[in-house]
Amino acid sequence: MAIRTVGVLGCGLMGSGIAQVAAAAGYTTIVREVNDTALQAGLGRIKKFLADGVAKGKVTEDAQNKTLANLTGTTSTADLKQCDIIIEAIVENLDEKRAIYQAVEAVAGPDAIIASNTSSLCITELASATNRPDRFGGLHFFNPVPLMKLVEVIPALTTSEETQQALTSFATSLGKEPIAAPDRPGFIVNRLLVPYLLDAIREYERGLGTIDDIDKGMKLGCGYPMGPFTLLDFVGLDTTYYIANIMFEEFREPRFAPPPLLKRMVLAGYHGRKTKRGFYTY
Repeated sequence: MAIRTVGVLGCGLMGSGIAQVAAAAGYTTIVREVNDTALQAGLGRIKKFLADGVAKGKVTEDAQNKTLANLTGTTSTADLKQCDIIIEAIVENLDEKRAIYQAVEAVAGPDAIIASNTSSLCITELASATNRPDRFGGLHFFNPVPLMKLVEVIPALTTSEETQQALTSFATSLGKEPIAAPDRPGFIVNRLLVPYLLDAIREYERGLGTIDDIDKGMKLGCGYPMGPFTLLDFVGLDTTYYIANIMFEEFREPRFAPPPLLKRMVLAGYHGRKTKRGFYTY
């Protein structure tokens, strides 16, 4: 199951990061977007990240040039036909994921692996939407992908041992640290992280302290790189709300239920850094 050519579906924040690390690791990498505007925005994000790295002395010009030379953008699914692995990083919508899998399977080789970067959806359910459930698995990267070392490898009930080993080896080849996670809502990291973030919102609503003081408390008292509200804004309040709802629907435990304040902020469009307003204003 040698992997030489990598396809990435989606060139948004996560997709562009995955494409960048794959190209930097020496893989021929093809990233596909729905239109040229979105594609150029994603490729521009990669170029800026690399250029900033060169300016700061963290990336050599040679490494920058090699990464960009390995990277190709396209708006055609047909261009992924030679890929050995295709990583899906599109919106968290089951119907849209099913549709793109059908399009990919129409052109991909029979031995190609399909992996999803979903942070919340059931891997087994996604695998069942394909004609290769044994060659499907979850590869959950973390934002920002070029900097975060962890990748969760999530097998579906149908994933073969060979495929799981291939996904784990591939993640390692990208310079990441893979861990095996169960196919349950939240996997490992979000299963533990989301209740913590939701509790921080609840305690703030109960008057535990100011947003700034709670953030400082967890940073300076526990050594966390970010306080919970800074992290919520970074991840996206809408993303956290979406994941929390999926986890609550699965487990029906109060600790997974989104607090009223989170729901209202999402409805108001206060999604964090990406909308310039969340628990903080940017």
